[in-house]
Parts: sequence; structure tokens; C-alpha cells
Amino acid sequence: MLMGPTACGKTALAMALYDILPIDIISVDSALVYRDMNIGTGKPTTAELIKAPHALVDIRDPADIYSAADFCLDARQAIIDSIANDRIPLLVGGTMMYFKSLLEGLADMPAANVKVREVIFAEAERRGWPALHRQLHDIDPAYANTIHPNHSQRISRGLEVYYISGKTMSSYRHQQYANPTISLLQDDYDIIQIALLPTDRSALHRRIEKRFETMLADGLIDEVQSLFQRPEITAELPSMRTVGYRQVWQYLNAESDYDTMLLRCIAATRQLAKRQLTWLRRWPNLHHVMVELFPDNDDKLSRELAETIHRIRLFLPIRKF
Repeated sequence: MLMGPTACGKTALAMALYDILPIDIISVDSALVYRDMNIGTGKPTTAELIKAPHALVDIRDPADIYSAADFCLDARQAIIDSIANDRIPLLVGGTMMYFKSLLEGLADMPAANVKVREVIFAEAERRGWPALHRQLHDIDPAYANTIHPNHSQRISRGLEVYYISGKTMSSYRHQQYANPTISLLQDDYDIIQIALLPTDRSALHRRIEKRFETMLADGLIDEVQSLFQRPEITAELPSMRTVGYRQVWQYLNAESDYDTMLLRCIAATRQLAKRQLTWLRRWPNLHHVMVELFPDNDDKLSRELAETIHRIRLFLPIRKF
């Protein structure tokens, strides 16, 4: 498993490892599963995917809902297929909840419900997410205490689960640990978990800013515009709550101007990276690989990539690597 915050070089490293190891790359990214969302997700190009195929990329339409449970089922099958072909599955991405669900199993929670979610988001429009966070706290204080008052996705999911089932997220999590319905990977495989961590947070922030400006230059607004025009795709869908897409959607909906949209996108991506780093700081059994990021120097990035591969080989039990 190769984890790390957004924009730290996971995809480039995975493709470099593909050239020298008998691996199959399995994406662990809640946005890369969607077709027609290429620029804003940082998805590898068609040529790159031909050279180094990624499982679980482009497997859903943006109008669909793809859950952690869906991911666990798909990822387990991809792992089984890889090992059956005498290869090594390499799970790569930054959706930490997917990694956690795959490792620890999932309780039998109710499936996402678009209509219930639309009601929750409409209420959030009127009252604000902090008010809904207080509402969730009244229902499930243990779960609410783990969530930032503006974390819309987790607040909405906590309320959605309660509205559908009458049971709290905390009760489902207790059930998950007591009797997971998806068997744990640790029961079947030896797992090596590696995290790419930036040596300098400010360099990561500069890289995020530069990368997003490149996305805009490459046509991100047109990409979101084509999704915006599809009547079955709404702002409440998980695909359109992806960082970058949400802010551009608001811009296309005349809820912000261009400069505000740009600032919001960069800020939201930095917040995403911060959340990912918070996950990784408390992640057990994790090998840390510190990487130096050079936002404006591709040659230095290439050398750093080679050095990172050298450090990672110390963790891998492959004699000929």
C-alpha cells in the first residue's frame, strides 16, 4: 500500500515502480473511479494508463454513487486477480477511508440515498454546516466529536445513516469492529504500508497551487462545464463534491467569481492534504518515506523519485529488486 497526501508524487512513483517490478497498480482514489473527470482528478493520461494500467480507474459514471463498500469489493477482487497472475498488487492513492475500510472491514451500513442527501444539503444551504454538525452532535456525540463542523461529507453521511436506519454511525462502527462483514486483508496477506511524506509543508502547498493552475490551463472549467450541463448530475453527488469540481461548479453556477473560485480550490486542496497527513500521523504499522518536493524543477523531482525508489526497496521482500 502506497499512501500520501495529494500532490506528493504517488502516481509518478507507482508508474516508475511498474517499470521495474512485477506489480499491478490498484487505484485507491474516490475520484479516479469516475469517467470524464480527468483533469481535476490528476488522472494519468491515456498513454500513461496504457503503459502502466491502473485498476479501479474509469469504472463509474459521475452520476453514480460509489461507496467504500463498493471499493472494498472491487479492490479485493483486483488483489485476488493480481496474485493469481503471480504478480504483486500495489494499492496507491490518498482516499484514506478506503484504505481503512479495506484493512478493518465494514459494518453492514445502509447504502447512500440521493433523495435523503438532497434534503440534508438543502437544509445545510439554509442553516449552514455548523448547525447540522450540532444536530448530529445531539444524535451521535461520539461520532460528531471526530468531525470538523464544516466537514460536509462526513456530517451528511452521519445524518443520512441515522435518517435511513434510525441507528447512529457510532453504533455501526462498533458493529464493524465486533463483526466485520468483509474479511480483513491481514487474515490473508502480508501487507507493507508505505507513506510518502513531504519534508517541507510549504513546498507541498506551492506544488498544490502550481498543479491547480496547470489544471485550469488544461481545461478544467470546460471539463466541469460538460458535467454541469448533464441534468442527472447535481452538486450533491459524491463526484461533484470532489475538491476542485465543487468550487468550479459553484463558479459556473454564478456563486463565485473566477478569482474567488481559484482561491477556494487551492484552499480546499490544502485542507485535503492536511486531513490526509492527520490520518497518516496516527496510522499504525506505517513505513514513512520522506520526500523533498521541487515545484519548479522537474530534474530535481526525477532525482528525488529515483532516491525514493531506493529507499522503498528496503521495505520490499523482493530479492532481485
